[in-house]
Amino acid sequence: MASRILLPLLLFLLCSHGGSGARAGRRGMRVPPLAGDPNSQVKFDFSPFLIEYKSGRVKRLMGTDVVAASADALTGVSSRDVAIDPANDVRARLYLPSFRATAKVPVLLYFHGGAFVVESAFTPIYHAYLNTLAARGGVLAVSVNYRLAPEHPLPAAYDDSWAALKWVLANAAPGTDQWLSQYGDLSRLFIAGDSAGGNIAHNLALRAGEEGLDGGARIKGMALLDPYFQGRSPVGADAMDPAYLQSAARTWSFICDGKYPIDHPYANPLALPASSWQHLGCSRVLVTVSGRARLSPWQRSYYTTLRSSGWPGQAELYETPGEGHVYFLTKLSTPQAQAEMATLVNFINRN
Repeated sequence: MASRILLPLLLFLLCSHGGSGARAGRRGMRVPPLAGDPNSQVKFDFSPFLIEYKSGRVKRLMGTDVVAASADALTGVSSRDVAIDPANDVRARLYLPSFRATAKVPVLLYFHGGAFVVESAFTPIYHAYLNTLAARGGVLAVSVNYRLAPEHPLPAAYDDSWAALKWVLANAAPGTDQWLSQYGDLSRLFIAGDSAGGNIAHNLALRAGEEGLDGGARIKGMALLDPYFQGRSPVGADAMDPAYLQSAARTWSFICDGKYPIDHPYANPLALPASSWQHLGCSRVLVTVSGRARLSPWQRSYYTTLRSSGWPGQAELYETPGEGHVYFLTKLSTPQAQAEMATLVNFINRN
């Protein structure tokens, strides 16, 4: 359960300082590597998330605990795991509210955060969050366990999100997945994610708008919860630290194995051509911002750029002052997190 306590601080440290290839170890000291031993020689230090060694071994420092799917006693939500793409080990955890109304409920495709390198759909922090969201929102949630970098650098996570979306569309038909086919209303299909998951959701919506979806399906809404957006150039007074920008560029290069610069639209949607915004494949967008997060200038700029782009949908911004990046994951019982979840629930259930 340690990740439930430490995650906001660790993500805040990333968004405040970025990763580093030469970080000091615990208490300011690093144990010297054994000469000639690639298993102890550091290739990239992405603390506090992971360390990659020259041998290729990856040591994750957080986000590895898992909990089983279950019938949750607190919320009444049932969950179970499914295979999305067995060849790539892409899986998902489905969450179904306790009521069994004859009317179908909205479907929410959710992508977890963790800087593209840690966490999963099965860790305690996301299991608790999705249980609560499914109960309060009355939604059938599909929480996707996509492949992580550096073993699977971007665009692997983007490809997995596309596979998950197609799986949801295919398994809502009669005689397929028992929950989606019986309870899922694809006319109310939403996608969402926090931090890296918000980045994934945005790029998924772009692809859906450009390529179209099977059977003419459409994404009704997208919720970007403190999305992982940033670029090489500073945006706003809070992003003027050159050392932070350089560190952010290094960590992004690590995540995508150097395939894309940090000003590529994958990382920085502000670099998108004006015409691309108009193809965003959803009709409503919610962007949430935590006031103390270093990514917040890019998040606000995303919202203002979308509003002025000519995109025909509706966009709204929700900001929580005084809180750090993705604070709502571990402060779920606080008034601030409760208010943010109520905003998300209203966004999904509003006609």
